[in-house]
Amino acid sequence: MGLAPGLHGANRTGRPFTGDFAGILLYETLYEYGLASRPQSLTADDALALPNARITNAVKCLPPANKPVPEEIRSCNSYLKNELEALPSVTVILALGRIAHEAVVLACGLPRSAFVFAHAREHVLDARRQLIDSYHCSRYNTQTRRLTAPMFKAVVARACALAGLGRNGAHI
Repeated sequence: MGLAPGLHGANRTGRPFTGDFAGILLYETLYEYGLASRPQSLTADDALALPNARITNAVKCLPPANKPVPEEIRSCNSYLKNELEALPSVTVILALGRIAHEAVVLACGLPRSAFVFAHAREHVLDARRQLIDSYHCSRYNTQTRRLTAPMFKAVVARACALAGLGRNGAHI
């Protein structure tokens, strides 16, 4: 779960995290864990497949200054709620950043105060779903080393383990 379509990423290409810096680490990691058929995504028609994974955003349109404001998050939340309800097989949600985390909590109708964001923190949302937090894989976070590739890969590995997926993405 990302924040919103990026100006140079999904807003331009039509696929989340495709064509922007954040997608580099994301798709390399998804590929390494068998959740993507290719290690990079350059265009929406590049034949990339996401077996056992889905990428979506908390906000569905490009926000002003490339950062969603609270009103946009609330306005788009019904879409996110419907999307999550339409995916009953999803057992683990990986939130990339605080905004994505809070959008998931809101969509699930849970109190924000009971689900505090922290990198690698795990939350039980209900009887079938869990939420795992990660710092967003943005250029800023990776260049400042707030998020390193090993930190991100560890969170994705944990999400796979909780979802019952092996390193190659197969169900275990």
